[in-house]
This record gives sequence, C-alpha cells and structure tokens, in this order.
Amino acid sequence: MLDDRYKLAFEAYPYERNSDQDADTPVRHPVVIMGGGPVGVATALDLGRQGIRAIVLDDHEGVGMGSRAICFAKRSLEIADRYGCGDPMLDKGVVWNVGKVFYEDRKVFEFNLLPEDGHKFPAFLNMQQPYFEQFMIERARELQAEGMPIELRGKNRVDGVVVKDDHVVLTVMTPEGPYTIEVDWLIGADGANSPLRGMMGLEFEGRVFEDNFLIADIKMKGDKSFPTERWFWFEPPFKSGSSTLLHKQPDDVWRIDFQLGWEIDRKEELKEENIRVRLDAMLGPEIEYEMVWSSIYTFQCKRMDRFREGRVIFAGDAAHQVSPFGARGANSGMQDVDNLGWKLGLVVQGKSPESLLDSYDSERVFGAEENIMNSTRSTDFITPKSEISKIFRNAVLNLSEKHAFARPLVNSGRLSVPCVYDGGVLNSSDDLHGGPDRTRPGAPCPDAPVGSGFLMAKLGDDFVVLAINADVPGMLEEAGITARVVSISTEDDSNGALADRYLGDAKSAVYLIRPDQHVATRMGAYDGMKLRSALRRATGQEV
Repeated sequence: MLDDRYKLAFEAYPYERNSDQDADTPVRHPVVIMGGGPVGVATALDLGRQGIRAIVLDDHEGVGMGSRAICFAKRSLEIADRYGCGDPMLDKGVVWNVGKVFYEDRKVFEFNLLPEDGHKFPAFLNMQQPYFEQFMIERARELQAEGMPIELRGKNRVDGVVVKDDHVVLTVMTPEGPYTIEVDWLIGADGANSPLRGMMGLEFEGRVFEDNFLIADIKMKGDKSFPTERWFWFEPPFKSGSSTLLHKQPDDVWRIDFQLGWEIDRKEELKEENIRVRLDAMLGPEIEYEMVWSSIYTFQCKRMDRFREGRVIFAGDAAHQVSPFGARGANSGMQDVDNLGWKLGLVVQGKSPESLLDSYDSERVFGAEENIMNSTRSTDFITPKSEISKIFRNAVLNLSEKHAFARPLVNSGRLSVPCVYDGGVLNSSDDLHGGPDRTRPGAPCPDAPVGSGFLMAKLGDDFVVLAINADVPGMLEEAGITARVVSISTEDDSNGALADRYLGDAKSAVYLIRPDQHVATRMGAYDGMKLRSALRRATGQEV
C-alpha cells in the first residue's frame, strides 16, 4: 500500500543517453557506484566534492518507494551537513531525544538520548527515507550544475562484472541496449540482496530471525495524537502484537511496528481490513486515521567476510545487514561512506597507497560486528525464543519500573552511535594525560559550541590539527598531504562543553583529526615530529 507522498522524487534521475553508449571502445572511469540509494548517492557526493569523477548506476530512476528507514542519527546528519544537505533535513525532520518503554499497561522508564547541550544536531531525526535520499540527490544536482564531476544514471542496470587485477569491466543494460565500461574502482552499494555480490559469488553469512513485523504508516486526523517521542511496548495491553513501536514522522505520519510472530499468512496480514483491526485495538475508537503505507519484514544479522575484494568495495546493506531495532541500517551505511570516501580519494589522487583501503575493511568490519552484536542482543530481548529467556526479560521489565539498576538491562533497541575504532591501524599514541575518554584515538569527534557556531563545521572534511589553548606554527605538511590548523581558546568556549569534551583534566591539547572527524592522535602540546608521523600513519604511508 503506497500513498502518493512517497512518490515525490521516484524519477529523480530519469534515463538519459550518455556518451559512453556511443564510444567505439569501453571508456575508463575512476569510480563507479552500483546503487542509487542513500549510501550510493552519499558516496558520489563525497568523491565528487573532492574533484573525483563518480558515476552512480541504478536500475531504477530515483528514490525508492516506502518510508523504510526513518530514524537518522546525529552522526549521519553531521555527515550530510558536510555534503551541504544537513539544514534541509533538519528543517523537514521530526526531532526527538526522549524514548519511553512500556510493559503491558505500565510505563517502566524513559530515557533521553542527548541529555547535554551544545550540539547542532539532535540525537535522532525522524524522516522517511525518500526525503533523506531526495535531499542528497538534489544536492548532487546542485553540485553537477556547479561543474563537480557527479553523474546519476537511471535505468542503467549492471548485468555483468569481470574483475581484473587493476580494473573492473562492467556490462550495463539500458532501455536502448547494453554498453560496456571499465572502472578503476567499483563500489557496491546495491542493497541487502546485492546483485553485485551475487555476480561475484561472495557469501553473506549470519543469522535469520524467525519473526515477522508489520509496518503501518498512518496519518491521524483531528487533534488526537501522541507526543514526539519513541514509544515501545512489551506485551502491549491492546494485544495487537507481542511488541509494538510508535514513531512520528514528517507530514503528520506515524510509523507503527507490530510484532506478529513467525508462522503467519503474509497475504492475509497485509489486507487493509486486518491491519485496521490491529490499529483500532491500539489507537481506540476516538482516533481516526488514513493508511499511508504498509509492509511486512523479516530481518537478519549478516555480513560479508571482507568488504574489499581487490578493486571492488562493498558498503551499506550490500556489506552488512542488521535488524531495524536501534536504527543501525542506514546510519551504519552513512558511516561506511564517511570512512571510505576520503581514503579512496587519497588513493585515486595518488597521495596514498592502495593498502590504505584495507583499513576501510578492518575498521568497518569492526563497526559491523559491533552493530550486529547490539542488534542481535536487542532482537533476542524483544523476541525471546525460550521460556527461560522470556521469564528473565519480564523480570527485568517489572524491576525497571521502580529500580534503576535494572533499566540498563532493558533492550528495546540500543540506538545507533558511531563506532570507536579502538586499536585501529591508523591510530597513533594517546599522549594527552588526563584527556577525556570520549575523544581518545579512534573516537569520533563530539560537537561543541565555538563562538557563534559549532566545532564540527570548523573541522570540515579534511585533515585538521585542532589546537586548544596551544600554539601550532602554521599548516602541517607531510608526504604531499596538508593538515590545516584550527586554533581555539577556551575563552570561546561559551558553556564549557569544549573543555569538557576535549581537555578533561588537561590545560591544553593538540589533536590530529581525520577527514571523517575521527581522532588520529592527541597530545598535550605541539610536537611536530609526532604529528607528522601520525599524519603518515593516518594516510597509510607508515603502518
């Protein structure tokens, strides 16, 4: 079932004939991306802004139908903001930080995902995936108009892949017939059922969970509604499912997920009259609503063994898949792009060796494992598969109403946070004595107010030496790569957030920040030799 609001940009990049189709011999391109979803378009934005030609091939012509992912984490919004589309997302989306957990007819506790001030973006923003994709596609079109080398090719389906030692040969099918191109680097961002992965005969291993969930997007009528919060019920009193999740989206649309169990008749459950029985039991007779979209999903936690296979690199759901509890799907895909974009950019430009891309594999496999672990634990708590597990879960829920010690055990979905690359091969030493744990090497930089703006905007998306109450003599240059200097005094720290998040017990600090805004190294004062060594290590030239 689909409302017209989800067709808003379905033909965002309709088929057009391109010059490669008329070439006498296959044209060679630096980067081609299979898949025009959020991960594919974000990758094109990242590379195109570096001046690297990036072509997106998709068998459709734009935004996919259905709300699908709706919950975008602060880190994804910060990444999108660097690409130039964070503000329209913030304007469109529904901001929330508070979640409530219910057991049967009782609220057992609530939580705040962003209890501290001093961030440009909220902990989470609810927005239907078509909007998220649309804003990035519109930004890609703007950059195209400015002359940046981004190209979105709709109705260009990759039917054949031949991997060579130093390039990949693609056979592409269009409404006007096939053509062939060559590519130095191929990015597989073509979703959980990845045709690319299938054509290469690569495994996708993990666990399938024997349960089904019904998604119902509805628009409520009149003044009756719910607060803009995440509400999750275990064993809800309205008996519409074993668990139920409620979220608000833009356009006064609400997403409701009902847990149905394993042995169901999908065709029957998707009939509107049967969906309405569940909704009516939950909402009561006083709330009128219209159906917008519905679907049934079964989820799995799987990943590829490696995310890089020579000249082919996988990202997003093509590389890994998790259950939707915790909003880890699209958000982890955006973190893949954030990690891959600058590394591939350095390799394509000849500034770093190809081996730098091995760190994409190791860091993002580490991130995928963390996501799969958290997602699996959430799913096992929400859908216990043994009587003992259910007794334990229900005991935890009962205790949580009055006893704080039990609340951390309640798991209605550990919500997405960016991965810390502890032990990562690109990290250098931690020489900031008394420094905060949250900004140790490998960690993503937290935002903080600085003057009239925010720190994340000052860091941008290149290498940065962040000097806080410290003197740094000019730009840092090493092996053809430059790190610009951002100097800040705690006198500009309007509410103490910068000192709390970056200094801790130290009086001054010097950080080397990667282009994906993860910490490479930190120290108490400027040390040029150590910084240059850290820069060589972070760019794959000294490991």
